[in-house]
Amino acid sequence: MLERLFKLREHATSVRTEAIAGFTTFLTMSYIIFVNPDILSSTGMDRNAVFVATCLAAALGSLIMALLANWPIGMAPGMGLNAFFAFTVVGAMGYTWQQALGAVFISGIIFLILTVTKVRSWLIAGIPRSLRSAIAAGIGLFLAIIALSSAGIVVDHPATKVTLGDLREPGPLLAILGFFLIAALDAMRVRGAILIGILAITALSMLLGLTQFQGVFSAPPSLAPTFMQLDIMGVLQTGFLHVILVFVLVEVFDATGTLIGVAKRAGLVDDKQPARLGRPLLADSSAIVAGSMLGTSSTTAYVESASGVQAGGRTGLTALVVALLFLAALFVSPLAASVPAYATAPALLYVAGLMMRELIDIDWNDVTEATPAALTALAMPFTYSIANGLAFGFISYVVLKAATGRARQVHPAMWLVAGLFVVRYAFFPE
Repeated sequence: MLERLFKLREHATSVRTEAIAGFTTFLTMSYIIFVNPDILSSTGMDRNAVFVATCLAAALGSLIMALLANWPIGMAPGMGLNAFFAFTVVGAMGYTWQQALGAVFISGIIFLILTVTKVRSWLIAGIPRSLRSAIAAGIGLFLAIIALSSAGIVVDHPATKVTLGDLREPGPLLAILGFFLIAALDAMRVRGAILIGILAITALSMLLGLTQFQGVFSAPPSLAPTFMQLDIMGVLQTGFLHVILVFVLVEVFDATGTLIGVAKRAGLVDDKQPARLGRPLLADSSAIVAGSMLGTSSTTAYVESASGVQAGGRTGLTALVVALLFLAALFVSPLAASVPAYATAPALLYVAGLMMRELIDIDWNDVTEATPAALTALAMPFTYSIANGLAFGFISYVVLKAATGRARQVHPAMWLVAGLFVVRYAFFPE
C-alpha cells in the first residue's frame, strides 16, 4: 500500500528512511506547538484550544501534502503571520480574533483560486527578488522585537520609545540562556535544538519555582472555544482589504519560496519542472482554509522540512509521519500549558536571526532595488506591522523605478499591488 501511494522505489527510498526523515522534520518544527498558543492566546483566544488547533492544523496540512503532492514537507501554522494576526490585526488594529480568523479563511480561498487559475505564477514572477528577500528579513525583525519584548529584554520608554529591560530579573536571564543554548545546539547540528531549548528553560523555570509543573500527558483539551468561530461577515468591510492582501502576499511568497527551496534539495524540481509546484501549493492553500476553521493562523510549508530531506526523505511518507506525530502531540497539553513566554521567546529570536540571512540576496548596488527593500524590512518592526512594511516597499519600488525612467522594468503585478496599498492609505485609514 505504501509503495502504491508514495512510489518509494521510484524515489530510491524505503519505509525506514522515510520514517526517520519524518521524525527528524517533526523534531525541528515541533516548537510551534508551544510557540503558537503563546502568541495567539495574547488575543484572548483559549490557549488550550489553540494548542489543539495547532496540532490538528499541522497534522491535517502535512497529511494533505503527503497524499495530494507526495512531497516530504511538513506543514504547520507559520511564524510571522501568527504574529501579524495577534499583534497587528488584533492588538494594534483592534479587530476581534474571530474577524482575524475570517481574514485567514478568505486569504486561503484567494490563494486557492490563484493557484488553480495560475495567477499565482504571474504574481510571483512580478515581485522582484530584492523585495521577496526583504519581506522575509522584515518578518524576522518583526519577530525579533516581539521576542525581545516578551522576554523583558526590551521594554517601552516614554522618551526613547524602547530601552533595555532589567537583565537581573529571572525572565530576561532565562531567555538569554535559552537563546545561547538553542544557538549552540544548532551550531553543533543537534536535531530539535529549538525544541530542546524551550523544554530546558521550562524545566529550569520549574526547578526555580517560577512556574508550576502541570504534568506532561492528558487527554486533549476541547477545541470548541476556537472551532468554527471565524467571523467571515465581519471581514467583509473596506478596512480589511489590506489585511487580506498582506495575508495572501506573505502566504504566496512564503509557501512558494519554501517549497522550491526544500524540493530542490530533495531533487523533486529543477528549472525545467516549475509546473510541479501546482499540487504542493494546492495542499498549502487547502491547509490554510482548514486551519482557519479549526482556530489558528495561516498554515504553511516549513523550511525545517529540509532537515528531513537531509535525512533521506523523498516522498509524502515523510510528511505522513510528521502528521501522525503532530496527532500524538495532542496528548502533551499540560506540558504546553506550563511553558512560560520567556521560554518561547528565545525560539522566536533565533528563528528571526535565521530569517535575516535573506538580506544577502538584495542588490545593494542599485538604489532603486536596495531602498525599497530596506524600507520594507525596517518598517515592519518600527511600525509594528508587516502590512506597513509591504506597503512601504511596494509603493517606493514603483515610485523610484518610475522616477528614474525605468518604469518599464516594473511588472504589472507590482503596479496593481502598489495601487491597492495607495488606495488603502488614501481612502481607508485606520
